[in-house]
Amino acid sequence: MLVLAGCGQVITLSPTPTPAPTATLSVNVVVATLAPTATPAPYTPEPTPTPTVTPTPVIHVIRSGETLLSVAVDYGVSVAALQDANGILDPRLLQVGQELIIPRQEEIDAAVAATLTPTPTPLPLAIENVHFGETTIGGLSVLGEVFNNSGTPLEQVRVGVTLLDDGGAEVSSADGLVALDLVDVNERAPFAILFGESPGKFSRYQIYPARAVPAYVGSYYRDLEVTDLQSTGERYASYTVTGRVKNTGPEEAVQVQVVLTAYDALGRVVATRKIDPDHNVVPRGGETTFTAVLAPAGGPVERIGAVAQGRRISAVQQP
Repeated sequence: MLVLAGCGQVITLSPTPTPAPTATLSVNVVVATLAPTATPAPYTPEPTPTPTVTPTPVIHVIRSGETLLSVAVDYGVSVAALQDANGILDPRLLQVGQELIIPRQEEIDAAVAATLTPTPTPLPLAIENVHFGETTIGGLSVLGEVFNNSGTPLEQVRVGVTLLDDGGAEVSSADGLVALDLVDVNERAPFAILFGESPGKFSRYQIYPARAVPAYVGSYYRDLEVTDLQSTGERYASYTVTGRVKNTGPEEAVQVQVVLTAYDALGRVVATRKIDPDHNVVPRGGETTFTAVLAPAGGPVERIGAVAQGRRISAVQQP
């Protein structure tokens, strides 16, 4: 501080103020960081679908005299499969010239598999009166009959035979259809399964119903009666069998056949044969005759039975 004296006056000078420092502004510069640009993944084209080739369906045109059953037998399918594939409710209403789609086996198998239970149910058929015998050429014949105790008429009934050795291993196997096309409820039908060559040594066997389907009985003609059945021959040799077939029903019967079965004293089937009579068309109230020779695989023959089967001509409507 500076002090001046003079003239009795004292002047006091205030110190020069020191200017306050100017505040420094702090500027924070924020540099925005851009998000990295995603690199697009390379384009993968959609797989080209492989076209599925649809098999050409098999078409059968109904001819005069054919039934749904005869068509099913010709193509190796069941009547039920034909009905399902063509939406047929009543096979008797078929018309000559009508086209039928024949289902393929894989379609039938798929439909069957969809209805199968995890544990398969054995077919309700009893196999009885079995007889084993050697053929004249050194093979093996297996004869017997099925008994339909299922409560449902059956058709396309097939029996299988498996021969086993001491250890349970399979030696040989064969199968065959029974002689009757329709096996009605509580009815018996014979079968004969042949092993053309000697199957070798076996110690035990299995016989089982291999296949059967519910039958459409409307195409069969069952009002046929066998009468005057007679047989002549040696007890261990061939037998000549004769008889008559009468039509006791209201319609004409066509495709008539006779199934003969011979039994030994133990009730076993020792011979069976399916034959055509002298006339396989029998009018209403008419009859026909037949003659056949049976060669039993065992013997002696105790009794012989005969059953006639036929078709209804009205199963196929005429134009």
